[in-house]
Amino acid sequence: MTTTAPVKAPTAPSSSGAASWFSDGWITTRRNLIKIKRVPDILVFTTLQPIMFVLLFSYVYAGSIDIPGSNYKEFIMAGIFAQTVVFGSTYSGSAMAQDLKEGIIDRFRTLPMSPSAVLVGRTNGDLLINGISMVVMMATGFIVGWRVRSSFVEALAAVVLLLLFAYALSWVMAFLGMIVRSPEVINNVSFLVLFPLTFISNAFVPSENLPTPLRIFAEYNPVSALVQSARELFGNIPPGAPVGDSWMQQNPIPTVLIGIVVVLAVFVPLSIRKFSQISSR
Repeated sequence: MTTTAPVKAPTAPSSSGAASWFSDGWITTRRNLIKIKRVPDILVFTTLQPIMFVLLFSYVYAGSIDIPGSNYKEFIMAGIFAQTVVFGSTYSGSAMAQDLKEGIIDRFRTLPMSPSAVLVGRTNGDLLINGISMVVMMATGFIVGWRVRSSFVEALAAVVLLLLFAYALSWVMAFLGMIVRSPEVINNVSFLVLFPLTFISNAFVPSENLPTPLRIFAEYNPVSALVQSARELFGNIPPGAPVGDSWMQQNPIPTVLIGIVVVLAVFVPLSIRKFSQISSR
């Protein structure tokens, strides 16, 4: 009687080196861009929402909120920019959860690719969507009367800072999407976290106008630092405008940069490790 040795499933060769990593990342990024092309509803509704917010706050609330030394249209635009890119980062989490639910990740793990490539492609795709949203919002803002009062370089720095902040949050959401693994749940979780961060801030009203407990929260809110940074770089802060007492409000740009570095340093390795655990099952 002869015995047959058990046949082992073929193992996909591992990719190594910077060239392979960039190549794998670009391929998965391209996959997500093609998905947007084939499902244009994603891009349509992503761009319609910021237009709606710009028009809503510019024409409905502009006459009700007084900004000394400035106008509400210039005050609100940085807040709308921040709100849109922050909520835009949630797509990474829901998309990762959807891919896990549909079994796409099981197909990826049979391919000779870097484990981080899927995550890089996912977050890069969201970065592009947020970039398109920024262009649409800025164009809409110019139509309703918003103006950039600073130099081109400072305005470009504001856009880059907003997109980098959203990119860092995309890694957080991707990590949560792999933990929760349900698109419906990740949408609810992200809404519960991001809603108070954006609305209890200086995005839509000056933080000094808020009740004391909410004012304290707003002054230490990272979204407030992001909004304040964007206003400074766009030149939309009126002369003599009050600045919060916290270090974050007095130094918003360094605060945002430090926050981006810390979030990426923590959640990029965590996300890659979590993805490797999932794909090895």
